[in-house]
Amino acid sequence: MKTLATLGLLGALAATAVAQTPSYPDRPVKVVVGFAAGGPSDIVARSFADFAGKAFKQPFVVENKPGANAVLATEAVAAAKADGLTLLAAATNHTMIPALYAGRIKFDAAKSFNPVCTLASSATVLVVGPSLPVKTWPEFLARIRENPKGATFATPGQGSSPHLATETFQKLTGTKLVHVPYKGAAPAVTDLIGGQVDMSFATVGSVLPHIKSGKLIPIAVASRQRSALLPQVPTFEEAGLKGFVVDTWYGLMAPAGTPTEILRSLEREAAAFGKTPEVRERLEAAGLEPQSTCGDAFAKQIAQELVSNTKLAQELGLKAE
Repeated sequence: MKTLATLGLLGALAATAVAQTPSYPDRPVKVVVGFAAGGPSDIVARSFADFAGKAFKQPFVVENKPGANAVLATEAVAAAKADGLTLLAAATNHTMIPALYAGRIKFDAAKSFNPVCTLASSATVLVVGPSLPVKTWPEFLARIRENPKGATFATPGQGSSPHLATETFQKLTGTKLVHVPYKGAAPAVTDLIGGQVDMSFATVGSVLPHIKSGKLIPIAVASRQRSALLPQVPTFEEAGLKGFVVDTWYGLMAPAGTPTEILRSLEREAAAFGKTPEVRERLEAAGLEPQSTCGDAFAKQIAQELVSNTKLAQELGLKAE
């Protein structure tokens, strides 16, 4: 009888211990963004933070840590404790950093992180401002080939996704353009609208309001299919430039070594994120589309992009300043 009583007591104590074990998360979670507030990465991070905060019943707090093409933010998260309480709001540029900053970063873009899920994506669209008065692909191509000095193109910075997209474009078309790098998408778009630069490859999310207002003219989108947000704009494939696809993803990563059960909890909510009408509406208003590639599939995508982007940067001789 004493044995049974003892077993019963141990069972009760074990059950109590399980019940008292804090579930994830048991305190606020920090989501670090490598860019300033207001851009696509920030919008996705804040949208997910709102969603996750309600789902987990703990605040998810966004911290903007801009600098060096998101290197500062990425280094901070790579060095954080692997407890799921510090996460990285990453984007496509994550897979460009190793080639551009070789020997100057304190993390491994693949090994230092556990990829959780992609959250959203944005097509890349070629837009022109008032200094380049064209409306169609044939007009655009003829105009830049006629310019002996080379048309100017704006990017959010050296080694950014739009920069690599434009370098690839020049290689495919045999054209020569003049790079004008800015410190972010906002000032690049401002000068494009003002006529200080001629063109830009930009994420739909960063230029959609200006396209709708008529301040910028879309020429073509670098996607496999037309963007649902710009259904009237042809793809480069339709325009006649084959194989030019440049999509931008925005996703969530955790420091390497984060417990599997925490990763699965985050994956579950990240996968549910884009399925709610309010989230879809919020993302689409910013020119973004929900997307969910999780776990091993996301890790495989990152590995493939690291190889292709490193090869491209080497071919073009690109290095961040």
